[in-house]
Amino acid sequence: MLSVILGLIFIIFPMFSSDLISIIVGLSLLYFGICTAFMGFNMKRDFDNTIPNITIIIGIIAIIFGFLFLFYINALSFITGIQFYIVGFIMIVFGITGLISKMNRISTFTSILVLIMGIVAIALAIFALNQPIYIAIIIGVVLIIEGITMILD
Repeated sequence: MLSVILGLIFIIFPMFSSDLISIIVGLSLLYFGICTAFMGFNMKRDFDNTIPNITIIIGIIAIIFGFLFLFYINALSFITGIQFYIVGFIMIVFGITGLISKMNRISTFTSILVLIMGIVAIALAIFALNQPIYIAIIIGVVLIIEGITMILD
């Protein structure tokens, strides 16, 4: 439910400053990474170690980038335009991992949507180097999708 609320907030109130967007992206990646890592730990009882370990690694990478965007973006302001690439890549890997794991029909649908949003994020990265505000909207949509999936499960 928290994912849906955060997703709606990101869509309804996009930030106007790249520093604020970096904080939002950092928090989003941190939240996404924590949820993904916990999901990987929970998958260990249902799958062999490959898929859960990949999911945990994706979560840790998202957490690392989340902290980078939270604390180091002022020193690395050029990363603001690259955020789409990073988030898009993380979403694509997460979507592919979800498709490989084939947990259930809802997870497959969610994985396809996250994969598509990752591809959209990378496609928009070309246009968003000057307008990084779009990343908050994309992450909001992904959070809503993940939140609805968690509610339906």
